[in-house]
Amino acid sequence: MAGTPIGDVSDAPPRLVEELAGADVIAAEDTRRLRRLTQALGVQPGGRVVSYFEGNEAARTPELVEELVGGARVLLVTDAGMPSVSDPGYRLVAAAVEKDIRVTAVPGPSAVLTALALSGLPVDRFCFEGFLPRKAGERLGRLREIAEERRTLVYFEAPHRLAVTLEAMASVFGEQRRAAVCRELTKTYEEVKRGPLGELAEWAAAGVRGEITVVVEGAPEKAPEEFDAEELVRRVRAREDAGERRKEAIAAVAVEAGVPKREVFDAVVAFKRGAP
Repeated sequence: MAGTPIGDVSDAPPRLVEELAGADVIAAEDTRRLRRLTQALGVQPGGRVVSYFEGNEAARTPELVEELVGGARVLLVTDAGMPSVSDPGYRLVAAAVEKDIRVTAVPGPSAVLTALALSGLPVDRFCFEGFLPRKAGERLGRLREIAEERRTLVYFEAPHRLAVTLEAMASVFGEQRRAAVCRELTKTYEEVKRGPLGELAEWAAAGVRGEITVVVEGAPEKAPEEFDAEELVRRVRAREDAGERRKEAIAAVAVEAGVPKREVFDAVVAFKRGAP
């Protein structure tokens, strides 16, 4: 498989040109866009070109695997960025791996990593969530599932759904959660809009165009829960009732409460002395 430019054609890696010229079969998400890309790169595809998109991915995968088993060099490309990342590709890679066929990649531009780098948000840990569901209820449910995620979140979104998505994010994550909307990355009208989710939702309400990647700050770290002596004792007794030895129960509760074991022990002893 090979990554293709997400906007600026000059970002295409040199190996992409070599592979386009040397492949026996090129499986393309959109053959018309592939034609425009090869014309811009000044390369003539060396093999036959077939379509490979969401609608025919399941049916065409066995055909391509047969080509691979027969020794053909198959190149998979999608409209922009890396195949398999919210694009066709996973089925073919999985099927090839199952047949013990070597799979390699020509690395290229990635909207996920580019948006992360430009967002101004923490990038040491992140998770990619792809596209959210289109239906409002399902979209809110998915956001609630990840509301406490500490890592930075990355989403793709269609421009006509951006405003409602940002509104949903502000509702679930909080209006002050920081985010960045990255639009038309590497293209002429590239724009990165940064700010709290509430403000970004208002900005997007006027309409936004182009390819969109949204980066959202992870959930803030929760302050440790404070337990009084009565709660410490209650938790120890609950563990003892479940069969734990007192020593192990005290140690476990100390970890839960973020306090020294001695504090839990003293609370248990004080309770025993005061118990009728």
